[in-house]
Amino acid sequence: MGMGAEHDRHDRLRIDVERVYRAHPFAREVARRLLEAGHETVLIGGVVRDALLAQWQGDDDWAPEEVDLATAALPDEVRRLFRDRKVVEVGKAFGVLKVLGPDGRAYEVATFRVEGEYDGRRPRRVELVRSLAQDVKRRDFTVNGLAAHPLTGEVIDLVGGVPDLKRKIIRAIGDPDARFREDYLRLLRAVRFACKLDATLEPRTRAAIRRHRDGLLRISAERVRDELLAMLRTPRSAKGIQLMDELGLLERVLPEVAACKGVPQPEIYHPEGDVYTHTVLALRIADRFIEDPLVKLALLLHDVGKREALERNQHKNAAGHDALGARKAEAVCRRLRLSHAETELVVFLVKEHQRVGHFPEMGQGKQVRFLKAREDAAKPLEAFRARFPGFAKLVQLMIADCQASAMKAQGWLPVLERLPRLLIRLRELERLTRARKLIDGHDLIRLGVKPGPQLGRLLERIYDKIYAGELPSREAALAYARRLVEAELREGQGPQDRREGE
Repeated sequence: MGMGAEHDRHDRLRIDVERVYRAHPFAREVARRLLEAGHETVLIGGVVRDALLAQWQGDDDWAPEEVDLATAALPDEVRRLFRDRKVVEVGKAFGVLKVLGPDGRAYEVATFRVEGEYDGRRPRRVELVRSLAQDVKRRDFTVNGLAAHPLTGEVIDLVGGVPDLKRKIIRAIGDPDARFREDYLRLLRAVRFACKLDATLEPRTRAAIRRHRDGLLRISAERVRDELLAMLRTPRSAKGIQLMDELGLLERVLPEVAACKGVPQPEIYHPEGDVYTHTVLALRIADRFIEDPLVKLALLLHDVGKREALERNQHKNAAGHDALGARKAEAVCRRLRLSHAETELVVFLVKEHQRVGHFPEMGQGKQVRFLKAREDAAKPLEAFRARFPGFAKLVQLMIADCQASAMKAQGWLPVLERLPRLLIRLRELERLTRARKLIDGHDLIRLGVKPGPQLGRLLERIYDKIYAGELPSREAALAYARRLVEAELREGQGPQDRREGE
């Protein structure tokens, strides 16, 4: 079936489909079968948008995370074409199937559709159609309404997505009020795409978001959570928080952060301004080097306890705001339906963000215990971030926090300077633990050594051999210990008076 003369092809603008199929080879086979059976089929949405951006920006490393196809074929027709593959029904009412490829990945194939009678979250009625034009016009934003021929890469723009993408504009397709009434999550999606693409919101779209901001309260916590974390994954999440605030969305999603406005801070430590100003600045700094959205969420929440702490302390200081903030952070995580592990991490980061600054002043024992909190002992010491993920993330948060205040590097550099010596000590402890698993004092006592200084010195000599890699097993360690003990019994002298001639 032809692509149709009505499609706007933008002077034969094309995406490089070979780059798409290098990353997702079976997607080409899916498209080929559908086209050969006479069903109009296109690459749709993010893969087309991002392929165009990669071409314009000269990004030679770009590869799509996923590939979505839309087709005129009805679900039963798709199943018949892929009898040899496992086909999973994702949404029967929406005409969405996933075809499992030989590489183990699932490729989404959606039948063109139109939707109607929304309740602000999902359509009550879905009609499968044969028309790409009808399908595209029910999508959210013009930059997400782009399609491309799956074999030639020819771009099909029916909604003005190409010029908006070039000018970095987020514009609702058609009537913005209608688009947002269909699904109020699109209010947050608009902000996320503004962050992802470093774009601005088209005025009518922006005004409609403000008008419908209360609609977010009707969206499930899980969907809001996923959209918020996706925004925090972008390198412009601070821009997103500011946009959410300007549009009235922040107080509906994270009222605890919005409540930080106007909370004063001592100018000597925070010349940047109030708690909210400091938080946004810290997040902007974090955008440069932190990728984990949970660390960014913790950074957003790290000072939410300051208002209450100030009130409790007669506005003299904000002592105790870390513990108060941790409780508020836990409530936020539960409201957003984060997992237990995710909640635990965010609460840990908020609770300990003050204490980590005192790390250099702690005794070595306390430092070791602090570092080993949330440790993954299966990872090698050399892989610091993998071995001590909790502490590593805490340091990331601390750096962003300090850099957004008067402290700057003097707040976080002493912590990093202390780590090499501490890791040397941890390596010694690790070697000692390994050695003790091979042989200990009880083994020497069984060989006839009496408890006392002599036993300790013998163990020390054996451990030296283990550390040097000369005694790789318990059997080797016991054999060496037996020789030492026998030699001393023969010579009738203690180890303090002789040196082993090896």
